[in-house]
Amino acid sequence: MSCNNNSLLSGNKVVVILVFILCLVHSSESLRPLFACDPANGLTRTLRFCRVNVPVHKRVQDLIGRLTLQEKIRLLVNNAAAVPRLGIGGYEWWSEALHGVSDVGPGAKFGGAFPGATSFPQVITTAASFNQSLWEEIGRVVSDEARAMYNGGVAGLTYWSPNVNILRDPRWGRGQETPGEDPVVAGKYAASYVRGLQGNGAGNRLKVAACCKHYTAYDLDNWNGVDRFHFNAKVTKQDLEDTYNVPFKSCVYEGKVASVMCSYNQVNGKPTCADENLLKNTIRGQWRLNGYIVSDCDSVDVFFNQQHYTTTPEEAAAASIKAGLDLDCGPFLAIFTEGAVKKGLLTENDVNLALANTITVQMRLGMFDGNLGPYANLGPKDVCTPAHQHLALEAAHQGIVLLKNSGRSLPLSPRRHRTVAVIGPNSDVTETMIGNYAGKACAYTTPLQGISRYAKTLHQEGCAGVACGGSQGFGAAEAAARQADATVLVMGLDQSIEAETRDRTGLLLPGYQQNLVTRVAQASRGPVILVLMSGGPIDVSFAKNDPRVAAIIWAGYPGQAGGAAIADIIFGAANPGGKLPMTWYPQDYVAKLPMTIMAMRASGNYPGRTYRFYKGPVVFPFGFGLSYTTFTHSLAQSPLVQLSVSSYKLNTAIFNSSSNSIKVSHANCGTFPKMPLHVEVSNTGEFDGTHTVFVFAEPPENGIKGLGVNKQLVAFEKVHVTAGAKRTVKVDIEPCKHLGVVDEHGMRRIPMGEHKLHIGDLKHTILVQPQL
Repeated sequence: MSCNNNSLLSGNKVVVILVFILCLVHSSESLRPLFACDPANGLTRTLRFCRVNVPVHKRVQDLIGRLTLQEKIRLLVNNAAAVPRLGIGGYEWWSEALHGVSDVGPGAKFGGAFPGATSFPQVITTAASFNQSLWEEIGRVVSDEARAMYNGGVAGLTYWSPNVNILRDPRWGRGQETPGEDPVVAGKYAASYVRGLQGNGAGNRLKVAACCKHYTAYDLDNWNGVDRFHFNAKVTKQDLEDTYNVPFKSCVYEGKVASVMCSYNQVNGKPTCADENLLKNTIRGQWRLNGYIVSDCDSVDVFFNQQHYTTTPEEAAAASIKAGLDLDCGPFLAIFTEGAVKKGLLTENDVNLALANTITVQMRLGMFDGNLGPYANLGPKDVCTPAHQHLALEAAHQGIVLLKNSGRSLPLSPRRHRTVAVIGPNSDVTETMIGNYAGKACAYTTPLQGISRYAKTLHQEGCAGVACGGSQGFGAAEAAARQADATVLVMGLDQSIEAETRDRTGLLLPGYQQNLVTRVAQASRGPVILVLMSGGPIDVSFAKNDPRVAAIIWAGYPGQAGGAAIADIIFGAANPGGKLPMTWYPQDYVAKLPMTIMAMRASGNYPGRTYRFYKGPVVFPFGFGLSYTTFTHSLAQSPLVQLSVSSYKLNTAIFNSSSNSIKVSHANCGTFPKMPLHVEVSNTGEFDGTHTVFVFAEPPENGIKGLGVNKQLVAFEKVHVTAGAKRTVKVDIEPCKHLGVVDEHGMRRIPMGEHKLHIGDLKHTILVQPQL
């Protein structure tokens, strides 16, 4: 069809309108390159790789067999080149969807029919909900919007999200992107979000392809002169198995993720993107990844030019591909792979194996076959829908954590608190609320706007920005507080303080923020509520101990609807149920340990990291969070369970008498019955509310060297209980999965003896003994 002016001018008015509409449709479709195997593509429709009834691996094999070496090499990088003679268009692999479709990567662009996408709370906030079904639902909505944008020609289908690294150190600038400090939580988050993104996996098909990053032991950006490009993370086998690799294994095993990204740093002297043991042997070999491995952007260039790991660039290209890398974010492999083949450092078959992994994912996405299937009709109408925006609000409700509520000062009453002073550098922010790796939000509700829906507001920033370099605005803020029935101070951090490439130096509020809070609290004639926006924890001991600060709320980075959610919590339209996914340490904690020490366990003067290994004082502990109601637990079964573990033969390979333990790999795990815990949760207060049931395991002290664990979260369940009602939560305890610990050699063992399960204030004992 021709869409020139002559066709529009011919015929009657109705024909002109119809032709114009058809031209618009054609123009919109043309934004997306023609699919290689589209029936309209005469070049390829008869070739075997285009036959949808042929198994995917055969189609991939056929396509690779038709490519020249030079064509193959140009497909090894994120901006893969077109192969016109086979009808294959260029493709940009790099898109991001950490908590909504993002334009951080070049693969997605906003504008025109897609001015924005739903921006959910930053991951650390969503993790605080401890709600696995919510995590999966957010993933489902994000992938709906991603597919819609792909159909509109403005996005790809490969998203390098989620970030599942462990928040090991509270200063890490990217901690906001992660699900927190606990490996089990990070693993559950990873699997849930990935399932939401990738769809139900029917027929081995993918809705979009997710990517778990950054593998592994990656949690330092730029601290005290050490940056991520030069950092060698020295990690024990114990910590690698027990902490750092746990979320990635869960991603692959439970989430069936389509991709894993290797990181910039070295681990024990080897760049992760050139480590055959980490990539080929572990991710693909042990964990059986069905997908591709991609480098963090320019990682191969980094380990050659900055880490000087190889002598020549061709050696670097060969080292990465032979280690198991399939795709390079960056141009390095496109430039140097052919030279590596010519020098005999690499074979063309090595290149073929890498390509097979990436092209297989594209085939599973349907990218060769035309816009068919259940997602074909998604378009602009499916982005920023009212339902999606409501989910963003609900996610913020569930993730916000109430840290202090003296004398039940909250919730405020719209009848008694008719005038509210809203003060602080984060009181009327928009982009701050969505954190990093975000896109263009559908719309924003700031804290000031949210509170304005409930009361008349008196607004003062108090100081310019979160750096809060002076006290010039303090007087006006104090005056507002004196006039109001209540005062809400919205303080904290933003991307100028914590971000990618930017780690914090300490844990206190920046600049003069603490002074502003204290002075306003002294001046206020009504209750003072301190709201904190941040990714990492903040030492607010001063406010926790100040009787004039009635309540403290941590909102994280609460997303596009963050201001509405904060206001709903403050005025009781929503009951806070979030729990901290990380420990909040006092400022002097970080003086005791450099970020560069990766050890998790305490030793000598080294205090250890996270609630699992640190025994010192905290500002607020992992898992802490208050509610407007009260909950109690009770166990609906006997307090002691005996479990006999068959050890086959009592030799040192299986049963270790010195540590009184048995290797999980030899424990005949499949024969153990699941041990159900029935926990009754009673809401004994006046508000309906949600509660997280945490089950921690404390292993016996029986001689396993270097164990050092206080307790370990093994399960958690979110439950909603109406006021005065009771709900029973069933948690299945699996001995090999939940009672195992990791020894100094990286081996998982089940210690014999009494394992204590902690459920709130309750303790439940499981006695494990060898069957001799």
